[in-house]
Amino acid sequence: MNPAEDYILKKPEPYRSILIELQVLIEHAVPQAVLLYKWHLPFYYLNGRMFCFLNFRKTFVELSFPKGIMLNDLNGKLTAGENRKNLRSLRYQNLEELDAEIAIGFLEQMKELLI
Repeated sequence: MNPAEDYILKKPEPYRSILIELQVLIEHAVPQAVLLYKWHLPFYYLNGRMFCFLNFRKTFVELSFPKGIMLNDLNGKLTAGENRKNLRSLRYQNLEELDAEIAIGFLEQMKELLI
């Protein structure tokens, strides 16, 4: 098993289910994205560049975008957190909070920025 998938499968519930759902969404919305393991986290790369990553943070899961400051976030769904200048994230504490349409919208925006 690759280390990125191992990271996901070893997390406690409900966070494991959130991470798996995000993995499915990313791979469906951007099938050309490549899953790698960097800085002890599952990172997706697109065209050789960091696209997004998944992060478990004790009480929530983040779908993070390294250049998220460039995303159009009209509804204020993205969070900066911890004095991050460029990175923006969607945060989930349970699976019910995960809105696939919103996540896919940000994934598609990021894809356009990297093409």
